[in-house]
Amino acid sequence: MSAIAGIYHSSKEPVNREHIQGIMENLKQFPADDIQVWHKENIFLGCYAQWITPESIEEQLPYYDHERQLAITADAIIDNREELFERLQVDKPNRKVITDSQLILHTYEKWGEACPKYLIGDFTFMIWDERKQRLFGARDFSGSRTLYYYYDSLRFAFCTTIQPLLSLPYVKKQLNEQWMAEFLATPGMNEGVDTSITVHKMIQQLPPSHSITIANGQKKICKYCTVIPSNKLRLNSNEEYIEAFSEVFQTAVNSRLRTYKNIGAHLSGGLDSGSVVGFAARELRKQNKQLHTFSYVPSADFIDWTPKNAAADERPFIQSTVQYVGNIQDHYHSFDEINPLSEINEWLGIMEMPYKFFANANWLKGIFERANDQGVGVLLNGGRGNLSISWGPVLEYYALLLKKVRWLYLLRELNQYSKNMGGSRMRLLPTIGKIAFPTLTKYQSLNDSSKQPLIINPQLAKRTKVFDKLKGHGIDVRGSAPLENVYMARKKHFEETFPWNATGTLGTKLSLRYSTWKRDPTNDLRVIRFCLSIPEDQYVQNGFGRALIRRATKNILPDKVRLNQKVRGIQGADCIHRMTPYWEVFIHELENIAHHPVMMELINMEVFQTALEKMKQGPRAEYSFDSDYQVLMHSLNVYRYIKHFT
Repeated sequence: MSAIAGIYHSSKEPVNREHIQGIMENLKQFPADDIQVWHKENIFLGCYAQWITPESIEEQLPYYDHERQLAITADAIIDNREELFERLQVDKPNRKVITDSQLILHTYEKWGEACPKYLIGDFTFMIWDERKQRLFGARDFSGSRTLYYYYDSLRFAFCTTIQPLLSLPYVKKQLNEQWMAEFLATPGMNEGVDTSITVHKMIQQLPPSHSITIANGQKKICKYCTVIPSNKLRLNSNEEYIEAFSEVFQTAVNSRLRTYKNIGAHLSGGLDSGSVVGFAARELRKQNKQLHTFSYVPSADFIDWTPKNAAADERPFIQSTVQYVGNIQDHYHSFDEINPLSEINEWLGIMEMPYKFFANANWLKGIFERANDQGVGVLLNGGRGNLSISWGPVLEYYALLLKKVRWLYLLRELNQYSKNMGGSRMRLLPTIGKIAFPTLTKYQSLNDSSKQPLIINPQLAKRTKVFDKLKGHGIDVRGSAPLENVYMARKKHFEETFPWNATGTLGTKLSLRYSTWKRDPTNDLRVIRFCLSIPEDQYVQNGFGRALIRRATKNILPDKVRLNQKVRGIQGADCIHRMTPYWEVFIHELENIAHHPVMMELINMEVFQTALEKMKQGPRAEYSFDSDYQVLMHSLNVYRYIKHFT
C-alpha cells in the first residue's frame, strides 16, 4: 500500500534533513494519498501511502506508539487479521479500526523478532524500538513487496525502491558485476539466485522470508519462514480433500478482496486464473460487487502459427468462463501500439534493473493501466497456481506408479487417460519408462538448461564463479549434473527464495506506479502449505492431471475450461509479429552492441554474433520463443540499461 523509506544512524549522529528530503523527493514519481515522515534525532521513517484497504484510509504512517515507544512504517496488507486478533485477544469492537501497521506492532510486542512468522499477506515493514535502540523489519515469505537498503557500521538506509537510496551522497552508483553475471548466466525468467544483492554494488535487498535487525552497530539477517510443512495431511476420502481445499482457497481469495476500491483480475483461458475468478466472483456477488476481468489478446492481424495444442488467442476459453461464472465485467486488450522494443527504456526505469519478460511486457503494464482506469485497487491473478493449486504432472505421476510397481492402478489410469485424450493407452508406456528410469534410457528433460546458449562472457563467469554458485542452487547450465525429476524441482522451488523474487519485484513496482496491488491467492502461504501436505494421488486421478483443482471447480468453472487437457494457452506468441515493422532498427542497434566496451566484457560475443547472423535473415513468427532471439533481447536489455541508467 505504500513506498516506505528510512535512515538510521547507529553513531547517534542526527539524520541530515537534506538526506530526508532527497529520499522523499525521489518518491514523488508515484501517486500517493498521503505523504508523511517521522524524524527523531538519529532515526527517520517515511511513507508515500496509497490507500487500498478500508482501514488504510487516513492511516497514520509512519506511526509512533508513545506508550510502547515503537515507531513503524509499513508497506503491508495482512490477510490473517481475524486469526491474529484472536491470538492477541483484541477486543472485537476495535478490530475494524485497527490498521495493518498497528496490527504488526501488536505482533511485535507479543512475539518480538519472531513476529513475521505469524503474519500472512504481502508486506515489508520496519519498526524502531526506542527502548531497545533496535531497528527491526521483515519481508513476506515470497517477496511480494521489495525492500532495498544500504548499510555500513554507522548508517542504515532503506527504501521500497532503489533510486531514492542513490540520492544519498554516500551511496555511489557502481555496477554490480556479480549481479550482472547471475542475470546473464541464469536460465529462464529468474534474474539470479542471490536475492540479497542488486544491480548496484552498494545497495542490497532483504531476501524473501527474511527479517533484518540493526542494533549496536551490527546487522543481523535471519530466515524466519519455512514453506514446506513438516506433516502430511491424511483425510478419509477424495471428497474430504476437496472440501478442505475449497475452504482454505476461498479464505485466501476472500482475504484478498479487502478494498474500498473496485476489484479486478487477470483472466486467461486456463485453470489458475479461472479458479481465482470463479471463487472471487462468487464471494463478490454476496457483497453486491462486480468483478472486472482483464485479458490480453493478440492483434487482429496476427496469424496464429502455434501448434494445434496451443492457443495464442484464448478468448473462446475466457468468454466461456465469463459467461458461466457470471457477475463479471470483462475487458479485452491487444495493446497494438506496443512492441518489445519500444518500451525497453520505460521498463528499465520502472524495474530499476534489466529484465527478462520482454515477450509479455506489452500487456503486463497495459493491464495495470486499464485496471487503474476502472478504479481497481486489487488486481487478482493466479501466478503461483502451476506449483500449488493446479499441480499434477500426468506422465511423471504415472512414472512414479511404475517405479512403485503399482501396475494395476497404472493400467486403470492409462485407460482413463486414453478415453480423455484419445489414442491407445500403450503408446505412453515408452515415455513413462524413460521418465521413470532416466539413467537407463538417457532421457533428457525438455527443460534441460544445458541446451540453452550461454550468453555470459566466459571470463566474467570464471571471475565471478557464477556457474558454481548456480549449481549450488540446483541450476546446472553446463549439464554436468543429473537432472532432477519434477517432484524434486517442485520441492526445491519452495525451499529457495530466488524463484519468487522477480515476480515480487515486478508486482511492487507496477503497483506503486498505478496504485493497484497485484494479489495472488494461489500464492497464499496457507494454500501452498495445504497443497504441499496432501498425497500426490490427489493431483492425478481418472486420467486427469491437475485433478485437485478440476474437482474443486465443479459447478464453478465450465467443463470447457475445467476438463480441458488438449489445448494450453500460450502468451507472447505474437512477440515477433509486433517486432517485424522495426526489425531493421532492431538489427542496427544490436550491431552497435558488438563494439561497446562494457558489453564486450559482459557477454559472449561469439554466441551473440551467431544469434545476430541468424536474426539478420529476417523475422520469422516462430522466433518468439527462439533461444537466439532471447540471447539478443537479453543483450539489448543490458546494453540499454548500461547506456541510459548507469
